[in-house]
Amino acid sequence: MALWDELKARGGGLSRRQILVGGGVGAGLLIGWAVWPRGYAPNLVANPGETIFNAFLKIGADGRVTVAVPQGEFGQGVYTALPQILADELGADWRTIGVEAAPISPVYANRLLAGDAVGGQAMGLLSGIARWAVQEFATREALMVTGFSSSVRAFEQPLREAGAAARVLLCKAAARRWDADWLACDTAEGFVVRGEERLRFGELAEEALDFKVPDPVPLRTGRENRLVARSLPRLDVPSKIDGTATFAADVRLPDMAYAAIRQGPLGDARLIGYDRKAAEAQPGVLGVVDTPSWVAAIATNWWAANRALDAMKPRFARSGQRASTAWITEALQKAMDGDGVRIAKQGDLAQVYRGQAIRTADYSVGLAAHAPMETMSATARLRRGTLELWIASQTPALARTAAARALGMDESAVVIHPVLGGGGFGHRLENDIAGQVAILAAKMNRPVQLTWSRAEDLMHDRFRPPAFARMSARLGPTGLVEGWLAKIAAPSTAIEQAHRMLGASGTARAFLPDPGSADENAVAGALPPYGIPAFAIDHHPVEIDMPTGHWRSGAHSYTAFFTECFIDELALASGIEPLSFRMQLLGQNPRLAHCLATVAALAGWQGGVQGSGQGIACHSMAGSHVALVAEAHVDGNQKAVVDSVVAVVDCGRVINPDLVRQQIEGGILYGIAAATGAPIEVRDGMVVPRNFAQLEFPQLASSPRIGIELVRSQAPSGGVSEIAVPPIGPAIANAIAAANGQRLRSLPLAPGAI
Repeated sequence: MALWDELKARGGGLSRRQILVGGGVGAGLLIGWAVWPRGYAPNLVANPGETIFNAFLKIGADGRVTVAVPQGEFGQGVYTALPQILADELGADWRTIGVEAAPISPVYANRLLAGDAVGGQAMGLLSGIARWAVQEFATREALMVTGFSSSVRAFEQPLREAGAAARVLLCKAAARRWDADWLACDTAEGFVVRGEERLRFGELAEEALDFKVPDPVPLRTGRENRLVARSLPRLDVPSKIDGTATFAADVRLPDMAYAAIRQGPLGDARLIGYDRKAAEAQPGVLGVVDTPSWVAAIATNWWAANRALDAMKPRFARSGQRASTAWITEALQKAMDGDGVRIAKQGDLAQVYRGQAIRTADYSVGLAAHAPMETMSATARLRRGTLELWIASQTPALARTAAARALGMDESAVVIHPVLGGGGFGHRLENDIAGQVAILAAKMNRPVQLTWSRAEDLMHDRFRPPAFARMSARLGPTGLVEGWLAKIAAPSTAIEQAHRMLGASGTARAFLPDPGSADENAVAGALPPYGIPAFAIDHHPVEIDMPTGHWRSGAHSYTAFFTECFIDELALASGIEPLSFRMQLLGQNPRLAHCLATVAALAGWQGGVQGSGQGIACHSMAGSHVALVAEAHVDGNQKAVVDSVVAVVDCGRVINPDLVRQQIEGGILYGIAAATGAPIEVRDGMVVPRNFAQLEFPQLASSPRIGIELVRSQAPSGGVSEIAVPPIGPAIANAIAAANGQRLRSLPLAPGAI
């Protein structure tokens, strides 16, 4: 009881959930976890001739080095960057490096994300206990999560230690052969070396396990690093070029059937009827499977299965309000009328605002689709009581849980085979398809591959949530911002998504806020990077009656739009050009200020004057900083066209510069597509865009010139896969304002609507 009493005493006005999290669900769970064994043996599989060194590394007798990667490869390059870290510490030859997907294990839990999830929900002693408790939960549940720009940040240290440990063991084995001090040995290009003496890793691998690793394991320092900060060739590219790479839809099994699925409108829809005979009359159809919420056709090929769905004309019923764009917009605006929940504050904003002229502006963003190249796809085979599942998931342990729950079987009877994914962006955090394909395989008593059509993939996306912002600020006599208030209405997406993903676990529910609660993740990135004496950030939770989810860069994708557009408007009101206005507020943020100054020089910044068509924006997230200058105009069809983008990025220590540039360029194009494409409209619970053409994404021929400069830095590695997405939208909006005077305050940008 002493710990419980201390938590209550220090917690003050904390919620029941915070006390439960801090106290480990009544302190008993804390005590139980504290004495729970924390050692987890590697569960890698050794092929003939391979020696398992640790959870991340195997070395073959032929010298081949295999790195187990605990993050999914969705095109972002983790199958190269993460092995590169280990190979550098090991002293390996890059030509001998291979990679395999790590199996599900507590060793590979993403503890960084679990700790970050605590955020500002707790304080002081409670914060430390809550962080530990959530990280322990994530570890024990083997919550392997790919996303949130976390791969290098979460696993750089474990991979370095794994490579260093193997290096030490190999050196000790070689030293025994040479009758020498192991400290006199080193590794380079796949050999243990001492002067002119050399022994291959493969010769020493098996006997290296006779020795112990010192604690702490010695890491390389300074110039000893050999493979980091180099643009080494991507390990996944050759197979993607020659077609041997295996994505979910590439899996082929004996006697496999193909399935297409139809689900109801958004919300709580239920299947009420369909024409089974019409489906079975289609050539190639093998069967029809239905559940209360969906119906699937199974055939000898996917096209036949999808045609059968069209023929059967499934009918769904739904109770309550059917989502629509108009209804969502009204709900967002109404939420601003109530009191929000203060998420962050500094200084006495009320005093700064009292009796002063306050400048205000309203902004909004609409739903945004993930729209990866590959739609949802998975293959399942059930035989002799074991379910095998081939799937590209950002949360493989939760995919296993979903499949096991669908069939009422133990998770230990489900085997996940991770495959490459054709884009993630948060789209594959949830695993409805795992349960669906498991049911189909069991019902059909044969392997089944289920692939969602593009229309189905868009209809049942977990869209980036809509948001509405009321921004206000007070400018001082010198033009500096002295007070700042951001009031943001948006769904509590992170909380709602966490309940969908983890809510079936009784332990997890103790960590989760109530659905509909204020969510600091809903306003992530709204804290301005500028030195403002008094500010406040409020969240106004909104229920929109449709599921939303994490989208590349999350809430940063809209909070940066609010902040950077409003900053531009304030610069105009103060009579100071936009770059100088920002720079005078960045005295405490030198890394971001350096990015701004550099991008202005590289892009030939003209001051954002009317007619220039130049817009500037900057942002910080996941330990990285970026500044952009975009040039844009409005064409004869009243569409925003981006002509060029220059980006300067400080993402700390860089592992592979080419990978970073690819991610920055991809993020810029992804953000442009969301900012200038067609809006996601919802009518009577149905999403209107049903294919890529209707989304009006930019094509290669209309893509802008993109220049990227990486700042050399020895700061810790920051995230890069999302950093360029948030600032590109406001940079384009600011460029259009500088081109023709139109101030667009909504995403997607629609100049013709003004």
